[in-house]
Amino acid sequence: MTDQPALIIYDGECIFCHNYVRLLHLRETVGPVELLDARSGDPRLLHYWKEGYDLNEGMLFVYRGIVHHGSEAIYVLAGLSTSSSLANRLNRAIFSSRLLSAVLYPALKLGRRITLCLRGRAVLQGP
Repeated sequence: MTDQPALIIYDGECIFCHNYVRLLHLRETVGPVELLDARSGDPRLLHYWKEGYDLNEGMLFVYRGIVHHGSEAIYVLAGLSTSSSLANRLNRAIFSSRLLSAVLYPALKLGRRITLCLRGRAVLQGP
C-alpha cells in the first residue's frame, strides 16, 4: 500500500471526461484524489505514455500503486465511488460490472473523439 493520493489522468478538453471525474465522490472512500489533465504537460504523463498507456485509448486511475486503464479504470472507480448522488448511483449501477464497462467503453471513447472533433480539438499527442 502506498501513501500517495489516488491519481486520475483524463483529457481536460473532453467535456464528458472533465465532468465525469468531477462527479465522482471518491475522497469519501479513498482519501486524497489528484485530478491530472492529460494536456497539462505534467512530467508524469511522459512516464505513462512510455509505459505503454495510450491516453487516447482511455483514462488512467492510479490507486495504491496499481495503474488501471480505460474500461478497467471506470470499473474500479465505480466500485469505489459513493452512492451519495444520483449520478454516482447510476455510475455504480452501470460500470460496477466489468463486462458492461468493457462493452460500453468503446462507445465512450467514440463520443470523446466526436466531441473533440466538433470542438476543433486534436486528440492527445504522445511523446
